[in-house]
Amino acid sequence: MTSDSPETDAADAPTQTFADLGLDGPILKSLKAVGYETPSAIQAETIPLLLEGGDVVGLAQTGTGKTAAFALPILARLDKAQKAPQALVLAPTRELALQVCEAFERYAAEIKGVHVLPVYGGQGYGVQLSALRRGVHIVVGTPGRIMDHLDKGTLDLSELKYLVLDEADEMLKMGFAEDVETILASTPDDKQVALFSATMPASIRRLSQRYLTDPTEITVKRKTTTSSTITQRYLVVSYQQKMDALTRILEVENFEAMIVFTRTKNDTETVAERLRARGLAAAAISGDVAQAQRERTIKQLKDGKLDILVATDVAARGLDVERISHVVNFDIPIDTESYVHRVGRTGRAGRTGDAISFITPRERRMLTAIEKATRQPLTEMHWPSADEVNATRLARFDDSITAALEQADRISRFRDIIGHYVEHHDVPEADVAAALAVVAQGETPLLLDPADEPKRQQFAPDRGTRDRARDDARGAGRDDDRRGRGPSEGFTTYRIEVGKRHKVEPRQIVGALANEGGLARGDFGKITIKPEFSLVELPSTLPPSALNRLSGTRISGRLIEIKPDGGPGSRGGSRGGRYGDRNDSRGDSRGGSRGGRYGDRGDSRGDFRGDSRGDDRRPRKPRWD
Repeated sequence: MTSDSPETDAADAPTQTFADLGLDGPILKSLKAVGYETPSAIQAETIPLLLEGGDVVGLAQTGTGKTAAFALPILARLDKAQKAPQALVLAPTRELALQVCEAFERYAAEIKGVHVLPVYGGQGYGVQLSALRRGVHIVVGTPGRIMDHLDKGTLDLSELKYLVLDEADEMLKMGFAEDVETILASTPDDKQVALFSATMPASIRRLSQRYLTDPTEITVKRKTTTSSTITQRYLVVSYQQKMDALTRILEVENFEAMIVFTRTKNDTETVAERLRARGLAAAAISGDVAQAQRERTIKQLKDGKLDILVATDVAARGLDVERISHVVNFDIPIDTESYVHRVGRTGRAGRTGDAISFITPRERRMLTAIEKATRQPLTEMHWPSADEVNATRLARFDDSITAALEQADRISRFRDIIGHYVEHHDVPEADVAAALAVVAQGETPLLLDPADEPKRQQFAPDRGTRDRARDDARGAGRDDDRRGRGPSEGFTTYRIEVGKRHKVEPRQIVGALANEGGLARGDFGKITIKPEFSLVELPSTLPPSALNRLSGTRISGRLIEIKPDGGPGSRGGSRGGRYGDRNDSRGDSRGGSRGGRYGDRGDSRGDFRGDSRGDDRRPRKPRWD
């Protein structure tokens, strides 16, 4: 790696224009059409280097403009006469792949004849094969589906000129290390490579040293990982209080549009439905929502027809809607990176925003971790009181009366009716007006009863125990209490034919099934890795179509042959621990691993290439939505 590592403060306003960076003609027209005026820090540093043909490693957080940083140079140097793919962009999730593909299409709007193809699991092969036969210039895809096409011989990378690894660290966490290495090795040696990552772990650095040629490392340095224009607050609540807390916050906060983040796709639907029942314009999106439906929902949000979007992390990645003034973490994420991604949906491009996180009493450590990672304190907010809510409701009631009084024609027609009633019933006009308000309000009280104030929650004493994502009032309880009790509520156990002997880790299972089956990480329950097979908890409501998509999935080169698990009697029975076989893995020829909470830790300490010599870090546990 070169010694040049320019560092740029993302807060500094770039003085260059895109023309100064070497871009011209149709691309500048497209940028003007989408409203881009000056390049961001990562764009200003990266675009000239890529236009010159050099390899680049870009270290930058979300929301810094990474996509344009690599997409614009590729489009500027594209040979439209070549039908075989010239550029390949690898992304960790189908959502990100689709967003990158959409960005390419926006930037190429003024360039005729550019063909971009998204390639991801969950979509039928027929559409992708037809496009590849016709010829495409740029392929944007997930590692798993790209590998499938390479195995089938349907994707020709022999003439590839540009390769981009977008969010490379995320790809590693999802278990795509082996696939990424295989894809890189299947491409020409003289290609240009750009690697973008929010962090630089040792495995990413080894990858860049092996596959990039004398790359320039560009670091977008930020004082904090969340924007200073975002006001960050938290509210301590029990799980049962979350819905009431959200309802009160919606009443007292002055918001234009809001994203509410939940941990699972099932929760997105539940929360959105309960908000709609309260008369609010809310909709849910998650990782398994069809792209067409997602686009319609986002358009409604942009157009003001929808005010509240309830989403999972994956579904909201890359979302940039100017109206979003508030982000609410209904469920606090279980890692700080997800928190940064969530909060980054507001306060973008210099705008102000608010982020509110619901913290259960036992999630204090996660709050501390977030403050440490973002280097910004979160301010505790109080539960909106009944008096505050009532004041807001009365103000809106006054506004509705004022608005009605402005409708002179309708008022004049009703004035005679009210006058007739007052004359014949000898009732004061004020009483008639109050009675009409009762009719309009219906059975729902206008004002809250101050006597019904909820009990204020406080953090539980710190006993040194590890916070768990489901350690709240959902009844998940301690791990030991659930050991051996069968699948979790709402889940069914499935068996897949890969295990410790095949050097499989939970993150590989999550990555492969999520991308091929269109699942979100919140759709996964317990993962138990046995020597010859593995058990995975998936939602009991998993549709047959998703199982059909998963039937052809391969992990570590093996067909997983997914099927419902028949129980210990049908397995030939190991007595392993909750997340891995603790007995059969001791003293084997690979070094006698004792197993761990999520499977065999000893067999999976290899470097990025999957062997057991380099990276001595423990594998990451799966991160749910």
